[in-house]
Amino acid sequence: MSQHLRNIAIIAHIDHGKTTLVDALLRQSGVFRLNQEMTERVMDSNDLERERGITILSKNTSIQFGEHTINIVDTPGHADFSGEVERILDMVDGALLLVDAAEGPMAQTRFVVQKALHYGLVPILVINKIDRPDARAEQVVDEVLELFIELGANDQQIDFPIVYASARSGVAGHKLTDDMKNMQPVFETVVKHVPAPKGDPDAPLQIMVTSLDYDDYIGRLAIGRIKQGTLRSAGQIAFGSSLETLKSGRISHLFRFEGLKRTQSDLASVGDILCLAGIPQISLGDTITDKDNPMMLPGLTIDEPTLAMTFQVSDSPNAGKEGKYVTSRQLGDRLRKEGERNASMRLTPGDTTDTFEVCGRGELHLSILLETMRREGYELAVSSPRVLMRRVDGELQEPMEQLTLDVPEDSVGSVMERMGERRAEMQNMTGSGTGRIRLEFLIPMRGLIGFRSELLTQTRGYGIMSHLSAGYGPYKGELAPRNRGVLIASEAGPVTAYALLNLQDRGVFFVEPGEEVYMGQIIGENCRPGDLEVNACKKKAVNNIRTSNAEETVKLNVPRKMSMEQALEYIADDELVEITPTKVRMRKALLSPHDRNRVRKQKDKESETAAAKS
Repeated sequence: MSQHLRNIAIIAHIDHGKTTLVDALLRQSGVFRLNQEMTERVMDSNDLERERGITILSKNTSIQFGEHTINIVDTPGHADFSGEVERILDMVDGALLLVDAAEGPMAQTRFVVQKALHYGLVPILVINKIDRPDARAEQVVDEVLELFIELGANDQQIDFPIVYASARSGVAGHKLTDDMKNMQPVFETVVKHVPAPKGDPDAPLQIMVTSLDYDDYIGRLAIGRIKQGTLRSAGQIAFGSSLETLKSGRISHLFRFEGLKRTQSDLASVGDILCLAGIPQISLGDTITDKDNPMMLPGLTIDEPTLAMTFQVSDSPNAGKEGKYVTSRQLGDRLRKEGERNASMRLTPGDTTDTFEVCGRGELHLSILLETMRREGYELAVSSPRVLMRRVDGELQEPMEQLTLDVPEDSVGSVMERMGERRAEMQNMTGSGTGRIRLEFLIPMRGLIGFRSELLTQTRGYGIMSHLSAGYGPYKGELAPRNRGVLIASEAGPVTAYALLNLQDRGVFFVEPGEEVYMGQIIGENCRPGDLEVNACKKKAVNNIRTSNAEETVKLNVPRKMSMEQALEYIADDELVEITPTKVRMRKALLSPHDRNRVRKQKDKESETAAAKS
């Protein structure tokens, strides 16, 4: 069986067409009936994935090509979810590397190629979107070859097979001049070049758990690949992260992946990617092995988190009114559950019993978690993101990012100015005379917080950015703080049009008439530096004096509505984002103005004392 088995991962930069390619392969492999309705991007089964058009979680599927079974793992393309890529590459023997025929290799392309070469996978280059008007497929092949050489690929890996494809149209060919009719060349290349799984089916069992899932009826599911040995349903096994911590268990259900379904099986052997039930205590990175002759596998190695946020129970006046889960116990249980299946996340207790320190790989990584919890009914408050520093030989170091920007030529000047303010160092600039310029920077991770929305503003929506972790570098110094203060509600109650009309000159508002606010809530952006407390609930006095403008129509400026990601990027260190199933609000960490004044005076006094000592 293993000689007719192929295990491959599909890896690429974000939006280069991975999930669309899987759609085409599934459709043409006979997984769906001729009369069966098939949704677009069928592997993106999560609601958030469909809404945002991105892959967030790695997923497994399986297709038949003649007598061969091809197990496919679809992976995310965004750098914030690179932990999903890292933990599944050990499950496969080859990788389909998708590269956009117009954009070429991007930041995440470098990351996934580096990891694939590290694991010794057989790469197959798929130049996708060859039907784009600005496609430059042959140049892109040369750029990918240069990337492989730069990353230290060996001679066998550099001699990779190439397939040209348009996943959306469902066609592929070995050459650009081929008469492309279907995806047959992709299937043929996988079967020809990706090796069959290696391992002794008679040796003691070894399975590395690389993913966890949950079923309402049979409980926790462990997903992994058999490295060696044979597994039977209802068989006795041992599992754990080391020989000293091994526990015994019994497999209650054994599933294989067939198309988009899991089918129950009685037997599995070397190379099979399985889903196992009956082991409720199993964790990510555990080895499932033979009970009588245990043999352990090395644990998962995943890059450390670089960004942290504080999650805490909401203590605003609206606490408990909109959410279903509001207590610290419920919040802690949910975060611990997420930590068990999310390899890139790290959870530690906060300063108090109501706070939790959550570390992840980036803003998007943590904001997706927050959005998922919000939809589940959780109510909480979170702090602004902050990077995780470290000291090496007494030197303070911070996480650095390799940033790639694709911007219109007329926006280059303003973008470069913003990059300078964020302590970025320019590495490369290409594309002059084409209408669009590609800029490459080395930038502190702190400098990326809040930059995406600023880039869209500077380029009128035409800017594209991607970034990749570049390890740690020397601390670059302080960044300029937010250059404008905020407008803070001084009273609780419904916002009135009369109050907003009189306060419009003070700045831009985030609320509209009729919306309930509370004291300490951030309701707008001040037009000047420094925070300002305003009364947005003031009502017009009711009296019998007639005024000349009584019948005038009130014209208010359109409020700026902040999404959760925008709010997280916007807030300062002394502010929080309150997240409920129905609302996203920004607020001061200390709601009382007296408390804020006391803390400010204390900080001023400490600064004066430090200055006097120096």
